Amino acid sequence: MTQMNMLQAINNALDTAMAADERVLCFGEDVGVFGGVFRATSNLQQKYGKARCFNTPLVEQGIIGFANGLAAQGSVPVAEIQFADYIFPAFDQIVNESAKYRYRSGNLFNVGGLTIRAPYGGGIAGGLYHSQSPEAYFAHTPGLKIVVPRNPHQAKGLLLAAIHDPNPVLFFEPKRLYRASVGEVPNEEYRLPLGEAEVLKEGTDVTVLGWGAQMEVIEQAVDMAEKDGISCEVIDLRTILPWDVETVANSVLKTGRLVVTHEAPLTGGFAGEIAATIQERCFLYLESPIARVTGMDTPFPLVLEKEHLPNHLKVFEAIRSSVDF
Repeated sequence: MTQMNMLQAINNALDTAMAADERVLCFGEDVGVFGGVFRATSNLQQKYGKARCFNTPLVEQGIIGFANGLAAQGSVPVAEIQFADYIFPAFDQIVNESAKYRYRSGNLFNVGGLTIRAPYGGGIAGGLYHSQSPEAYFAHTPGLKIVVPRNPHQAKGLLLAAIHDPNPVLFFEPKRLYRASVGEVPNEEYRLPLGEAEVLKEGTDVTVLGWGAQMEVIEQAVDMAEKDGISCEVIDLRTILPWDVETVANSVLKTGRLVVTHEAPLTGGFAGEIAATIQERCFLYLESPIARVTGMDTPFPLVLEKEHLPNHLKVFEAIRSSVDF
């Protein structure tokens, strides 16, 4: 085990995958000698050469188009989009090509070896164009998997699982935790299951659900709630698509209440999909309306970032209101 921050864990996962399989390639804007804007790919070009870790032009559609072609020919590309905000020029390639490649040919050919990494979310004073959380846009697209880690241990294990998964995977990394989150990470290769949520804490009064950087926020809110005598069950969804309906539903059947939180805006956010599914599965067991604690329905602000983000106080108020309903 080694103490790592999230960036080091991601770098270690890439290093582990590239050492084990020469088909694994890393590329994106400035990922070579520079190591990317956050240094997630530092030293990989020096170790594996320019043929396996290299810079691309500043064209996101081209990066993913190139990655689709590589994956279709048997390579295992790990393409980096410098910020999740800039994934939209590649939207057509991801939604209309990556997600559908297998289905248009009856699996005669596919791009299942493709992984797309992108830092997402606020908390770094990035303003409108460096703070968005776009996971819900892609969750509407069958054929993709969407994964979001919460800490260094999860980041390495989930990224290695994504690289080896036989489906194209979008791997969103909470960038405000890149250097803030530190923990013990195994040195050897390990993989955490995709599509399975993790129950971090068992409770009886209310289920509190999130993913990525919001898990830290949830932990602070739950600490406050438990001082008020509220027993919280905490779940990290980890995989947005496919999401673990059974684990969440079983928890809500026990607690009778659900609070879901994410950084993305309320309208069309993935919490809405979760709320709809859980009320279908658990309607007769619900003791209060399902609560959503999210970002606001505005472009992500710079000066008012703290007001925009769903912090621990907002989550605590939702927990309190749910229990008191």
